[in-house]
Amino acid sequence: MGTYNEEAAIGTVLDDVERVTDGRAEVVCVDGSSDRTPEIAREKGARVVRQEPQGYGVAVREALLTPDRAVVVTTDCDDTYPMEQLPEFLDAVNRGNDVVSGDRLYWGASAMPDLNRWGNYAFAGLASLLMGELVHDTTTGMRAYRREVIEQIAWTENTGLSAELLIRPLMRGYDVRELPIEYDERAGETKLDPLSGGAAIAKSIVKVCVEERGRRN
Repeated sequence: MGTYNEEAAIGTVLDDVERVTDGRAEVVCVDGSSDRTPEIAREKGARVVRQEPQGYGVAVREALLTPDRAVVVTTDCDDTYPMEQLPEFLDAVNRGNDVVSGDRLYWGASAMPDLNRWGNYAFAGLASLLMGELVHDTTTGMRAYRREVIEQIAWTENTGLSAELLIRPLMRGYDVRELPIEYDERAGETKLDPLSGGAAIAKSIVKVCVEERGRRN
C-alpha cells in the first residue's frame, strides 16, 4: 500500500487483511502521512517505509518492490476494496494468471462519485481502443501480481501508474485476468483531484500504449 493520511481507514483495512489471510501476509505501507497513519499501521503489524510525499506511483512502486514474496498484492487503504476477496486473487495467480486485476465497474460501482465512475469508463475505453484489447477497469488499486512481472518491467508513471501496471503486462502477453469486485464508499477524504488527476491518467494511458506498440515493432 501507498498510504497518505488514511488514519480513518487504515486500521480496518489491516484488520481485514489479517483476518482473511490468517496473519500470513506481509504488509508494507510506504507512507508520507502527517497524521497517525504510520503509527496505526505499525500497531497493526505492518512494515512502514517512510517516504516524502511524491505522488501515488512513487509510493506504490516502492511498496511493490519491497516485499520478497512470490505474489505481491496492491490495495488502497481507504476501505473501498473487499479484502474478503484476497484469497480469490491469490488462488487465481496460483492457478496460472500473472496479473489479477479487480474490476470495480462490473457491478456498477454505485458508491463511486459520478465524475470518477464515468472517468474510469472513459479510461478503460481509451486503453481498449489503443491496445486493441478490451479492458474494463484500468485504474483499480486492487491487484495481485506474480513477482516476475513486477521485476521484469520498468515502471515509469506516477499518477497513472495504476493504468500502466495493467497495460504493459497485457501488451507484453502476460496472462492477465480481470475479476469483478464490489466497491464501497471511501473512509476519509480523497487525495486525487478528478480533473487534473484524470488528465494525467489519460496522458499516461496514451504514452504507455504508444511505447508498448513501438516496442513490438
